Amino acid sequence: MNTSTRSGKASRLAVHVLLAAGALLMIMPFLWMISTSFKSFADSMSIPPKWLPVEWHLDNYLRVIQTIDFGTYYLNTVIVTLGRTVGQLVLCSLAAYSFASLRFPFKNAIFLALLAVLMVPSQVVMIPSFVIMREFNWLDTFYVLIVPGIFSAFGTFLLRQFFMTLPKDLEEAAKIDGCSYFRIYWNIYLPLSKAALVSLAIFTILASWNDLLWPLIMTSSEDMRVLSVGISSFQGQHSTDYPLLMAGALMATLPIIILFIFLQRYFIEGIAMNGIKG
Repeated sequence: MNTSTRSGKASRLAVHVLLAAGALLMIMPFLWMISTSFKSFADSMSIPPKWLPVEWHLDNYLRVIQTIDFGTYYLNTVIVTLGRTVGQLVLCSLAAYSFASLRFPFKNAIFLALLAVLMVPSQVVMIPSFVIMREFNWLDTFYVLIVPGIFSAFGTFLLRQFFMTLPKDLEEAAKIDGCSYFRIYWNIYLPLSKAALVSLAIFTILASWNDLLWPLIMTSSEDMRVLSVGISSFQGQHSTDYPLLMAGALMATLPIIILFIFLQRYFIEGIAMNGIKG
């Protein structure tokens, strides 16, 4: 075995060790959340911390359901997430197709203004947004939770970059055959952009599922609460019931983990293609 072969194997081994260490570091908080969800309150507050519970309290998950209206919060979260995701996929793909393929006055200036929105923190416009939603009489409704979330400068930018990588010959051939712009968008661009659409869907689902500040400010009744707001009620001003908090967080996180496992191939493909060709 020559020196170059040995050095190559050593470098690959070092890379794998670093990746394994990084993966372990990333998964440790999740493992701690699972462990704490089975602890008693005394175990969760013990010093030094204990990785495993002294006694396994499986009833923590039942207590979460009994303490808060978990079913209503879960249903509300699903409705809001589906509404935002479908809305973003439709509106962002239409806007992205317009910026990628159509010609209209001030297209580049409008696109730059759209990108500028990405530089404005959402907290800056929270008060004006609240006033607008109040004038619309949308407070404490599904409208306020869904409609403002279906507009995304990031989603438009992501899909626009992907659309620009598609072969223009297909579009030109469709125009020669008499296809309208909408038919080109529907029959050519969307079928070829499955990976990018799935990537945007995952980003949107994660953002909507974990959103706390907007639902907390825009809703007040228990019937309109979402999971993030409901679970945060376990965190009090003077004390926090960490086992219930972690049990509720785990119950809320599992659907997202399962979704990512099934869609990770499309997600990685969409990110890779945008990174290479964009």
